[in-house]
Amino acid sequence: MRALALCLALLAGPAAAQQEEVDVELLLLVDVSRSMSASELDLQRRGYAEALTSEPVVRAIVGGMTGRIAVAYVEWAGAGLQRIVVDWTLVEGPDELEAIADALRAGRAYTQSRTSISGALRFGSAYLDGNGFAGLRRVIDISGDGPNNQGAPVTEARDAAVADGIVVNGLPLMTREPEGAAWRIDDLDVYYAECVIGGPGAFVLAVTDWPDFAAAVGRKLVLELAGRTPEAAVVPAQGAAPYDCLIGERLWQQNRWWGAP
Repeated sequence: MRALALCLALLAGPAAAQQEEVDVELLLLVDVSRSMSASELDLQRRGYAEALTSEPVVRAIVGGMTGRIAVAYVEWAGAGLQRIVVDWTLVEGPDELEAIADALRAGRAYTQSRTSISGALRFGSAYLDGNGFAGLRRVIDISGDGPNNQGAPVTEARDAAVADGIVVNGLPLMTREPEGAAWRIDDLDVYYAECVIGGPGAFVLAVTDWPDFAAAVGRKLVLELAGRTPEAAVVPAQGAAPYDCLIGERLWQQNRWWGAP
């Protein structure tokens, strides 16, 4: 299979041949909207650092077809508010993962206004294109604690990413912290399943308690690197029941006088 992939890359022309071949191009899109507290932002960065350097994640990377992946870490909030924290990095083992983790621990996240999942997905799709890597799979892993409330409808951005061959997986944060409670919804996992994720094998894995965050991220990363869906997915993608994917926009219209997260 690896030889076949290399032959196809050579046949595609000089531009494709110049790209680094990897198993997965993995983009971590991380919510820093105003509904996130300072303690949550710190826990989030440290959780990703811990998960990325965990032994199961390292094994999943080196055990792949090429034994390497490309990773980037981007924080997002409102439309047009995306910040590249770790640019595209070739990962072949624990050394590169430790360097990424160090960058996450050393820096400090800061909140920004509004929640544009659609803006994050559109940025992510463009950011994947032309990143210098040729992955057997392209995956966006997006986390967040509330529904889309700014920019284009989230389903439009989701569908465009899927049409571009990208799998979108979701990590909804359902920790029930008091900050930003007016902007959150009780069934955020269902919202993510119905409105955010898409592509072959896409899945949602919700976090309901911050002490479980790093373990949840680690489990999700292993599944994404292996190209597997959880045997008992928290919520399956796009169920039969109708769902209001504009609920975030409606909440913002109702509560905007109090200041939008």
